[in-house]
Amino acid sequence: MKTQSIAAKTGMGAVDLAVTDGDTALRFYRDYVGLTPLPSNENQIRMGAGGRELVVLHPDAERAVVPKTSGLYHLAIVLPDRRELARVIARLGRLRWDQYPTDHVMTKANYLWDPDGNGIEIYVESPEDGTMGMVNGTYGAWDKDGRPRSGRDPIDLEEMFSHLKPDDRLDEPMPAGTKMGHIHLHVADVDEALRFYVDLVGFDVMGQMPGVGFISAGGYHHHLGLNEWAGHGARPAPAGAAGLRRFTIELPTRRDLDDVVNRLEHGENRLSEEAGGLATVDPSANHVLFRIAGEKA
Repeated sequence: MKTQSIAAKTGMGAVDLAVTDGDTALRFYRDYVGLTPLPSNENQIRMGAGGRELVVLHPDAERAVVPKTSGLYHLAIVLPDRRELARVIARLGRLRWDQYPTDHVMTKANYLWDPDGNGIEIYVESPEDGTMGMVNGTYGAWDKDGRPRSGRDPIDLEEMFSHLKPDDRLDEPMPAGTKMGHIHLHVADVDEALRFYVDLVGFDVMGQMPGVGFISAGGYHHHLGLNEWAGHGARPAPAGAAGLRRFTIELPTRRDLDDVVNRLEHGENRLSEEAGGLATVDPSANHVLFRIAGEKA
């Protein structure tokens, strides 16, 4: 049973991904996604925006992402405004990379996959357009006038591209203010995952239906999505496969981190010091790192 909510200002940090080829992945996340290379060592490639680390690539995988396994469904980068999302969509279109711009009403999102099959969402908040959530065990979406929407319509690209200026460069990297908005995971058992992330870690449930859960801190629509779309009981990816290496949850203060750690230890979860924080694995073997926001590894 949940006893305490995680700090309201908790957010998501960098996501570490295993990839098969470092040069290919670097070019993709730089030239297609729009991230900027950061100082890195020979074993990893750090990428970010405005100096903020967002994705860390580990080029040691021997094969692409294996479907129907637990792990990453997608990482979700949130941009500061529609102009920047328009730039991403236009750039990917010019480069002829498959993408799926989708209107979730309260967000405008674009979905794609990297060369190894790692899922990516790039989105912008648009609460002025309406809302989306779960009602009576199913999805619901409503526009600003209260009219029902599917929440899965294609984005109005004419409106989206109207935010670009005539002299905008499509190869401009993602700007300062870009951050990791949320992480969506394939899990073996949503109920088991919710017990871990809600009862122990302290996130709040924002919506739940059979096989799906959305949870967050501070009332955000979701910091973590959990689904069984890879199959109930999905097993972790085999050794050597590309995919999620680790994702990071950032706490605002040392006290907030200590609160989470104490709950996890009380629940008999083993933690280890790692990258300037404390790491553990969830019930589906997803590796999660807890750190204080702004502190260097």
